[in-house]
Amino acid sequence: MELIQKNADLSAYLAADEAIDHHHPAVRQTAARLAAGAADSYDYARAVYEFVRDAVPHSADADDPRVTWRASDVIGQRTGICHAKAHALAALMRAEDIPTALCYQRLAHDDGSGHAVHGLVAVRFNGAWHRQDPRGNKPGVDARFSLRGERLAWIPDPAAGELDYPVLYAEPHPAVLGALRSAPDRPALGKTLPDAI
Repeated sequence: MELIQKNADLSAYLAADEAIDHHHPAVRQTAARLAAGAADSYDYARAVYEFVRDAVPHSADADDPRVTWRASDVIGQRTGICHAKAHALAALMRAEDIPTALCYQRLAHDDGSGHAVHGLVAVRFNGAWHRQDPRGNKPGVDARFSLRGERLAWIPDPAAGELDYPVLYAEPHPAVLGALRSAPDRPALGKTLPDAI
């Protein structure tokens, strides 16, 4: 699949916004701590990815009802769904000048009750975009940081109505962000997240 930059200006994928608030002290401190132990930008990117994947539990896996959407809140509260974790990963990457985009998949619910939009990021290294899934591993899910072939949590099944969206967004998709911002808790969020973009 060919990934499509929605914004031709690469600097848009380094910008801070309300959700990807990489100027926030919690984000800056976490970035500085992880950068101090990294040999280079690739090593930093891998460390940041593993931090968000492993040290911030997916709220559904942890049965945590809290809804986070700002990167600083995801890092501070150590919880979030895939979209929130993608915002945190994007903020930490951008804090160290690594262009990072938000991207999405449409996946079927495990129980067959419909579909959901799943959030990922894409990082730019060596002149190309590379998608990464910081969702968090669990039995049956083994996502890894990779610049040599994707190691995502899921591969969409077109026969089940699943798909990869090729567009790379500099900011969270408005439908996703609106649902996150307005949800009082995770059960309510599950009813308002879009099932397609």
